[in-house]
Amino acid sequence: MSGLHRSSSGAPHKNGLPPQELLDDLCSRFVLNVPKEDLQSFERILFLVEYAHWFYEDNSVEKNPSLKSFTLKEFTSLLFNSCDVLRPYVAHIDDIFKDFTSYKVRVPVTGSIILDETYERCLLVKGWKGSSWSFPRGKKSKDEEDDACAIREVLEETGFDVSKLLIKDEYIEAIFGQQRVRLYIIAGVKDDTAFAPLTKKEISEIAWHRLDELQPASDDVISRGMTGLKLYMVAPFLASLKSWISSHQPPLAPKPDMPLKGICVWKAKNSSIGNSSTIITESQPTKPEPDVHPPDTGPGRSFRNFRFDIPSILQAMEAGFSS
Repeated sequence: MSGLHRSSSGAPHKNGLPPQELLDDLCSRFVLNVPKEDLQSFERILFLVEYAHWFYEDNSVEKNPSLKSFTLKEFTSLLFNSCDVLRPYVAHIDDIFKDFTSYKVRVPVTGSIILDETYERCLLVKGWKGSSWSFPRGKKSKDEEDDACAIREVLEETGFDVSKLLIKDEYIEAIFGQQRVRLYIIAGVKDDTAFAPLTKKEISEIAWHRLDELQPASDDVISRGMTGLKLYMVAPFLASLKSWISSHQPPLAPKPDMPLKGICVWKAKNSSIGNSSTIITESQPTKPEPDVHPPDTGPGRSFRNFRFDIPSILQAMEAGFSS
């Protein structure tokens, strides 16, 4: 990336690279104008760069298709090469990104298992990229409580507010490597509830799936269910969920006439249909700008003691604005 040449005008370069003005705006908006405590480590700085990447992909690229789309690693390199305060650390960018990736997989995750009124079906979401299904969930932000994270993530991924149905003591928890995943059981949701993600390019499909169709077809309990669906983040919770259901009475009796296959209740217009019997498509609003701080904990990594030279940053910004 360091060899890229960018146009100084407001128009994209002929090869689709963003103009310097856009990169300066992203750096200023997401990296420079944040509380000082968010600039105390590269892990936290990379969370800010990730927010800038989301904004670039969801707003800049969508409004101007001539702009090139980047992976997070490519965008990180581009921003480090373009931002004066980050450029001195370009030589270490591979180590910085590797540490960030390792750190992210240890951030706790919370979400919800949403059951219908018969407790026969649960709501699953499919990611924007790939074909794996999961319960709606996401990583905790700094100082965020588990239940608050679950409410926020489910709302972002499905458009459904579970706050009035969530019981703090009703959850299933599992450990994946060094990451804790806690899913609150949200029981008795009407199957005709409208669902649609509030974030963009994160969820491609939302569907009700029969629990008995999600049981592993073999001893491979973390891969695929009977229907062939990829269930890496679903299957490990099914035994505990079945036990919970056996001790709770559903609001409605089972419905033997319900379709066997999954019922799609929302689907992005440009994604494949898959196994579904009903399709409802809606347009997606823009991903909201992040208003929470990244997680602040984690083991020490390289550059943990890094600090920005704030006076030099302000001096560079002043020189830039006056030129």
